[in-house]
Parts: sequence; C-alpha cells; structure tokens
Amino acid sequence: MTAFILVSGMFTGAHVWEDTAARLVSAGAEALALTLTGLEGARGPAVAAVDLETHIEDVLEAIDKLGTGAGQEIVLVGHDYGIHPVLGAADRRAERIARIVYLDSGMPQDGVPALAAVPDQSLREELAGGAGTHGEHGEPLPPPARDAWQRWGSTAGIPDAALDRLTALAAPQPLRTLLQPLRLTGEAASVPTTGVLCSANGASIEMVQMRVGFGEPALQVLADPRVSFFELPTGHWPMLSLPAELAEVLLRAAAGEGHRLVPPGAAEPPAHLRPFLLDVPEVPRERTGKVDLYLPDAEGPRPAVVFVHGGPVPAAARPTPRDWPTLTGYARYAAGQGAVGVTLDHGLHDLADYGRAAADVAAAVELVRADPRVDADRVALWFFSGGGLIAADWLRQPPAWLRCLAATYPILAPLPNWGPFDSRFRPADAVAGAGPLPVVVTRVGREAAEIAVTVEEFLTASRSCGAAVEVVDAPNARHAFESLDPTAESREAVRRAMRSVLGHLTG
Repeated sequence: MTAFILVSGMFTGAHVWEDTAARLVSAGAEALALTLTGLEGARGPAVAAVDLETHIEDVLEAIDKLGTGAGQEIVLVGHDYGIHPVLGAADRRAERIARIVYLDSGMPQDGVPALAAVPDQSLREELAGGAGTHGEHGEPLPPPARDAWQRWGSTAGIPDAALDRLTALAAPQPLRTLLQPLRLTGEAASVPTTGVLCSANGASIEMVQMRVGFGEPALQVLADPRVSFFELPTGHWPMLSLPAELAEVLLRAAAGEGHRLVPPGAAEPPAHLRPFLLDVPEVPRERTGKVDLYLPDAEGPRPAVVFVHGGPVPAAARPTPRDWPTLTGYARYAAGQGAVGVTLDHGLHDLADYGRAAADVAAAVELVRADPRVDADRVALWFFSGGGLIAADWLRQPPAWLRCLAATYPILAPLPNWGPFDSRFRPADAVAGAGPLPVVVTRVGREAAEIAVTVEEFLTASRSCGAAVEVVDAPNARHAFESLDPTAESREAVRRAMRSVLGHLTG
C-alpha cells in the first residue's frame, strides 16, 4: 500500500487536503494530511518559538507512526513552504521514503531558509533585516486577506466558497519557520522525486526544460531519470481547484510515471541552441564589450535593429544569449536586408535583475547609435520572451530616433508566481505613452496560457489608447518557434515581422 503524507504550505493545514485525501483513500491508498505545529490557529509565546525544526519533527512523527509494514511505500508531498519540512524529514528517514513530491514548490538547498522562497521581495528584505514588527518581536506573519492570496500564488481555479474557507481557516505563520536555515546531509538526494507544476501559476515543464538546457548547475539534477514531472492547468492551490486531477497525478507519481527531462548534451541540442529556421547570409561581425554588430554590405550610415534576448538566463550559461542561433539568425537576416543587426548580453539572471538588464539595454543602444556606421535617428528595438517587460521603458516615452518596437512571443506582464513586481516593467500600463510609435507583436498560437494572458492584456490596453500595434500571428507555433517549429508558417511569420520592422525604419 502507498501512504501519502500531505504537508501544506504557509498559513494552511490539513483542511486544504480534504478532497484530495478522500480521493486517494478511495483509490486504495492511505492519506495523512498534516497541520503543522503553530498553524492550528493558536497564539502566544509557544507559537513564537515554533521553527522549521519543529515542523521537521512533525513530519518525522507522521513517518514513524506509519510503521515499517512490508510492502508499504511512503510518499511525502510538500506544497509551497511544506517542501522544506518534507525535505528535512526525508533527509533523516531516506530509507523509509519511496518518493518526494514537490507540489508547485521551489527547490530548497542546504543552509537556505524558506524565506528565500517568499515571493514578496520587500517582505523578504524586511524579515531578513530584522526590521518591522515581525523581525523585532518574532510575531507570526499574519495570513492574507481574501483578496491578497494572489500575492502568494495564483488563485486561478479556486471556487469562491473554497477561497472563503481558505481565508477563514488560515492561521498566522510562525516567523522562525521562515528564518531558520534548512540543514541537509544529502541523504534525501537518493530518494526519487516528482515535480507537479501549476501552469496558471507561471510554471511549466517546457520552462524547466529550457532552464536545464541553459546549463544552470543547480537544475541539472532535474534531468536525472529518477526525477519525473507533471503539469496541471491551474493556480497555486490545486488541492482546492483540481482535487481529483491532483489525486490522479499523485497516484501516477507514486507509480513512477511522469515526464522526464532531456539532459544537456543529449543527442538533440537544447531548444535555444538549435539552428535558426531561415537560411541567412554570413556577414561581418564586430564585438565591443557585450554588444555584437552584424554589418550589412552597404554604404553610408544604416538603420539598426537591436535584438534583446529574454530570460532570466543563468550567469554561467554558455554560450551567452548573443551567440544563440535564433538571435544571431535575426541579426544576420537584418544585415542581409541592409540594416545593422545587433545582439547583446544583458544582466537578467534573476527576476530581481530587470532594472540592471534595462540599464544594460539602454547602454547598448547608446553604443550602437554612437557608431558612425549606424544612422542614429533610425533604430528599432526587438524584444523576445521575458525581455518583453523591458519594452515598457521605451513605450512610456519613446525617443524620436526609435522608429519601431517589436516583440516576439513576449512576456508582457509579470507572471503569477513572480510575486509583487516593480510597476515600472508593465508594458500594458506604459503603452498609453507610445503615441504613433509602430509596435509589431509576433503572437504564437501554442503559447503557454499564463504568457498568452499577458499578451492579450497588452493588446487590450493598446486598443484602448489607440496605439499603432500590428500583430503577426503564427497560430501553430510555440514559444521559441524559430528553433522548435521550422515550418512554412513560422518562416513566413519571421519574414513578415522583419518586413514590417524594416519598413518602419526605411519608410
């Protein structure tokens, strides 16, 4: 028999698992949902003393209560913060655990407190610095009001009655549970794992595969054959929004099913290193610092197209984005059409880096405009994927020399699992200042739902203010289609977008 120990995230307890646990039991499994110490709604000094170690002991007690019956397999399920005590317990009872399930959670590391996974950056800084009421007095963190759960994760799919109950039964989170570092010996690394991602909260198997392909060291373990993945089309609390589907996924995970990631260096290169979908000419390239210029065979100052990569991209990723085939392909294509194509590396290595990345882009643009081979009054900016948020700076008050702004499969608003985010980087709010600036958006039909929503938000805002937005549709294409979907439709979408951008530069 499989026994599931279900450990919920911040502010919550066993009550969130009721429907999922009942379905697991109906399928013949055992299900034990925990309410961790201090989250029963109690108050006082005893709660203030609760820390991560207390919660690890809670999970250990549950494991030990199950005994050591022959054929019994224990699956630990950690949602959100719950993965921290789950890993701490698995590290001490690795021989007893058949599988660990990361349910829409991060990947805690030895020596790192759960605070690092809190999505609200300002709250992280307050608590880490010992400032404010919570840091000074160790008072528990109050649970969210009904309309504030979104700050902790997408509530997509949760019925109103379930959200009301979630709010009514929520309890303050003991502060020390977030501040005490998780300590691991490495024993838990021997236990098979499954990640259950919630796409409406901004996570997907495709995104994880992409980051593994970048070569990010901390994520290479995810390509181990003992690691599997599932994806649910819902928000951060699937036990409330899709309890039946979650129960099915947990049962399949316990059986060893799930998607396996492709490790870097496999027979097929990762998506971002596959060939560009068009045959483009070889042209001279000049490198200055973090900026590359692809030069056309033409006299006189030429218009320029600056291609801004997405991200976040790990700082250690090699090759760096300016050498990725898609970016170099676009730059060579532009040069072949008589414009200077520009690629660059910017510092978007983490979600907190958008300000730094925007400064890098602005500096690169000034370097390009100062080059005597470039017509400084005819420049276009072309953003990709997560780089799309940087476009807000240029939409808000476009300079006269910016003749066109393009965005291909862009992310145009922060995703739900990013938490509170700098309002500066919201293109939908900035587009009202774009005036007559031509904007070309390449929209893919097979986009991840959570990204597609941000594009539609931007297009709705652009229509409301009368912005000059042209949409190039590729109905059967995916995110990063230039290397994933080398079809006639995809090629025509790239050609059409380039014709439009160059037309605005030369017209």
